[in-house]
Amino acid sequence: MTKADIARIVYERHGGISNREAARLVEVIFETIKRHLGDGEKVQITGFGTFLVRQKRERRGRNPQTGEEMLIRSRSSVVFRPSKLFVPAVNAVVND
Repeated sequence: MTKADIARIVYERHGGISNREAARLVEVIFETIKRHLGDGEKVQITGFGTFLVRQKRERRGRNPQTGEEMLIRSRSSVVFRPSKLFVPAVNAVVND
């Protein structure tokens, strides 16, 4: 599923806005989530889940092609934790 698919669904289910407005609305939502995650905040969507940023520490690794040891720099990683309502809803759809 793409952002365009989500925008189309928003357009189809909400008769009062145009396709362009639906696409813009989806874009604003995603930009808001990215901005808050970029600021180090967690984003919690009730009934869906929580997005948070985790810091991964620097560590030693190995280049799989050459076998050479290397240092993997620290970095940020986005983590999604589904809500308690989300998991059973997905399982119900998958198991139908």
